[in-house]
Amino acid sequence: MFALSALTTLFFMWGFITCLNDILIPYLKAMFSLTYTQAMLIQFCFFGAYFVVSLPAGKLVGKLGFQRGIVFGLVIAALGCALFYPAAALRQYSLFLAALFVLASGITILQVSANPFVSILGDAKTASSRLTMTQAFNSLGTTVAPAFGSMLILSAGVVSQGSETDASGVQFSYLLLCAMLLVLAVLFTFLKLPAIVHKNHEQGADTVTPNTLLSVLHHKHLTLGAIGLFLYVGGEVAIGSFLINYIGLENIAGLEEAHAAHLITYYWGGAMVGRFIGAAVMQKVNAAHVLMFNALAGTLLVSFAIIGNGQFAMWSLLLVGLCNSIMFPTIFSLAIQSLKSQTAQASGLLCLAIVGGAIVPLLQGMLADSIGLQVSFVLPALCFIYIAFYGMFGTTPKKFKRFESQPEKL
Repeated sequence: MFALSALTTLFFMWGFITCLNDILIPYLKAMFSLTYTQAMLIQFCFFGAYFVVSLPAGKLVGKLGFQRGIVFGLVIAALGCALFYPAAALRQYSLFLAALFVLASGITILQVSANPFVSILGDAKTASSRLTMTQAFNSLGTTVAPAFGSMLILSAGVVSQGSETDASGVQFSYLLLCAMLLVLAVLFTFLKLPAIVHKNHEQGADTVTPNTLLSVLHHKHLTLGAIGLFLYVGGEVAIGSFLINYIGLENIAGLEEAHAAHLITYYWGGAMVGRFIGAAVMQKVNAAHVLMFNALAGTLLVSFAIIGNGQFAMWSLLLVGLCNSIMFPTIFSLAIQSLKSQTAQASGLLCLAIVGGAIVPLLQGMLADSIGLQVSFVLPALCFIYIAFYGMFGTTPKKFKRFESQPEKL
């Protein structure tokens, strides 16, 4: 329980840091007079790190061990936070992007270390409940981050590039995070956590490489699920990224950034509450059906946000968070079902699909620059339509036709 409590703080921290990007986007967009496409490079660099670093991080953690991997990830993440200070002092957007990539690289190493640690730390029968509990604290981090960012980063207001903007809010916020991460690194250095070794490590059964990832692509439900996870993460991140600017539109709510940031709490808080509701519902209702329902509801709510105005449109978009709640764990579990010895490789493929958080927001930024911000939400709506299709037709475990007669490679 002590080890699990310590690990839970990590889940809170990376949820908090990830959601803080939603505050940075309008702040840096105004400071550097960025287009929406340029502003979305924030999410591109952050989530792109997941794609670039995941496989090397797996090898690194395999050599260092889980506990040392956690400490190393915390130090790298702290370095990324520290880089925000010179980036803000020099007012260089490229330095902000570099700092975000370093920060996300540290968080990726943390996830690669902590997720399996929580799964293995105790009875295998209760692994799901432990992961659900720690993920709830991750959601708690995403829920409280907007209020923190609004108070320290956006409260002073944002002005255009070239003026003497006070960037002390950004510097103080990320130096504070840097200090907290370093304190955690010190604690995890001296904590006496259980020494856990993979039983199959010598046989390489859990090794994830580009070749092993390709070997599982012939499973239709996995491949379609990976696409679904790519689109889900992309859609969720895109909506969160544009929410402050959307709420600030004159025909929606016309709120300033600092006030709009507080409302993002409802978006991420809905995702936290929905996980508990979804966990209870899926005890009696087929998970694929719940996924399809939530995706269709999300599509409908985003459609209202596109065609509506005022409070109705604003709350429609905020309520999408409730629909998002069960999508990631549900798509993940449906995609890896019945894969047996290939489950580890399939999980590696699905983790790479998180890069959707880098690609989809960037594409929506291009749409926002060309056809307008409100209409650009048609892209997340299309993401939800595909997820509804996956829940309805794509979750049955089977191979693509050309591979159906081939035996499994054990």
